[in-house]
Amino acid sequence: MVDSMKNSLTVKNLENTLTDVKPEYRTMLKNIEDKMPAVQQASSNFYKSHSQFMNVMLDVTAITPIRSIKHSLAEIEKTKSALQEAQINMEKQKIKIKKKQRKLLKCKDDLDREMLQVKIFEAQTGLANSQNNVQAAIRKMNFFVNQYESLLEHLGVTEITEEMYEKEEYKYHIMTCMKQALNSARPRGGMIDEGNMIYIFDLGINGAQAQLEVVNYLEAENEIVKSGKEPTHEMTMRWLEACAERWANDSKVFAERRGFKLLDEESLTNKPKITYAAE
Repeated sequence: MVDSMKNSLTVKNLENTLTDVKPEYRTMLKNIEDKMPAVQQASSNFYKSHSQFMNVMLDVTAITPIRSIKHSLAEIEKTKSALQEAQINMEKQKIKIKKKQRKLLKCKDDLDREMLQVKIFEAQTGLANSQNNVQAAIRKMNFFVNQYESLLEHLGVTEITEEMYEKEEYKYHIMTCMKQALNSARPRGGMIDEGNMIYIFDLGINGAQAQLEVVNYLEAENEIVKSGKEPTHEMTMRWLEACAERWANDSKVFAERRGFKLLDEESLTNKPKITYAAE
């Protein structure tokens, strides 16, 4: 019984399971059975929570390269942990199946044998479904490993150190807060919302300066539109980068005013973690 159920969606077996199968349902079941291989093949494209497009554009939304690397590495670690957990659970399931199969060999009662066969099939079905999820996770992990290499290439480096990460943080936070400030101001007549004003203050940037930057940028966009042209996303990115450079030192000044040292090099792992053979 288990072998006959093993490689199907139990479509054939539904006829045996149902007490009264009308002719039209037999036709439907036959149609499903014939087309299920193609459906399952197509479904394998979607055994993942997000598309590659969504991973890049909506999941990893960090605006600077090293922050994008941090997020990508976090996705790799999270997926690796999930794969390890899935592997352990699948191995446990395989052992449970073997134990049930061993028990089935010794079982004499017909009904008990049938129940064991159903339980074995249930476990095998669960194992097959787990394999689909594992394969999707492998694809996701491979995708982010490749993205990590792409980001390194974009930066022109072979690896990332903690020092590089810390030294880019000012840029990430200023660009992020001004991105949010600009987007909050668009539907508010050019006024930055309270939450982003607090973010700006906490970075050591004067709120009036930030507000003026946003107003001037929106006016520049309006002038472009009036001239019959269209503002671009790249234009916004260049403005955000200019904001980061303008206020690059403000966070350090504010931190020192509060008694903090913004970068403690003694607490960093500054040396590259990979040792390369001498050329």
